[in-house]
Amino acid sequence: MQVRFYAGAADAAGTATATLDTGELSAAQLRDRLGQDNPPLAAVLECCTLLVDGSPVRDPGDRVPASARVDVLPPFAGG
Repeated sequence: MQVRFYAGAADAAGTATATLDTGELSAAQLRDRLGQDNPPLAAVLECCTLLVDGSPVRDPGDRVPASARVDVLPPFAGG
């Protein structure tokens, strides 16, 4: 699974990209996995939108395939 972090999520993750060697997960399991060893990222993930192959995840139980590209988008300030 390819994960791309943007803005504050990338800052908290300490990277813009990550590769997870995992099977299919629920969106909630993915959030837990991403934040398990990184409390700042775990906090940011609570307010982030996940896009799975370009589609927003609406439910924590939604499945995320192992082959997915996941974008982690924190809320953005408008201007």
